[in-house]
Amino acid sequence: MFPAVLLVAPVLLAGCAGDASALDPAGPGARAIARLWWVMFFAAIVLFALVMGLFALVMLKPSVGARLPAGRWILWGGLVMPAPVLMALLLVSLVQGEHLLAREGEGDPLRVEAHARQWQWEFHYVGAEGGPVTVGVLHMPVDRPVDIVTVSADVIHSLWVPALGGKIDAVPGHRNHVRLVADRTGTFGGLCAEYCGTGHTTMRFEVKVHEAGAFLDLLERDFAE
Repeated sequence: MFPAVLLVAPVLLAGCAGDASALDPAGPGARAIARLWWVMFFAAIVLFALVMGLFALVMLKPSVGARLPAGRWILWGGLVMPAPVLMALLLVSLVQGEHLLAREGEGDPLRVEAHARQWQWEFHYVGAEGGPVTVGVLHMPVDRPVDIVTVSADVIHSLWVPALGGKIDAVPGHRNHVRLVADRTGTFGGLCAEYCGTGHTTMRFEVKVHEAGAFLDLLERDFAE
């Protein structure tokens, strides 16, 4: 089995990178989500190892399992053993969740409205002179918070940029918002994370993160590159 694992592992790990990978973060929000994912992954390994260890013990030495009453197995194996792991996961999730909150007065956020419809994304840069609009591409400055307000013209969609943060639904008749921050320049993949019809898989967009000066220059030219 060991050679097989060595052969398969690189293929599996290759899925952890890429412009639309939540495990290859490019911002503090996405980094908090990735940290929580890895903690959950290793916690699951610990629990799995403990359960398999107990299973192997009673299979190899049935007398050990027979000596313990059923109530004690339930108490120690079903409650006491997983409790510390689950409590640790709860604590980590609360701490990491603080990184995803958009607090008033933090930074100088850029406001963008994301208009969703079957099957494309339109981005309106609120407050900018001329009100530029881009279709299928979201432009962002590096190291500056961007508050994205989602609006839907038809069905429920969900905006998600895995490398930059969490997802947010675009619900008809409602305005939801999410804050994204990128701490490095580059191009990242965005997608609709809610099934919205036959064209759902093609409802993707790009996020282009620019240096602050380059972003302002593009904004003045209505993002005509």
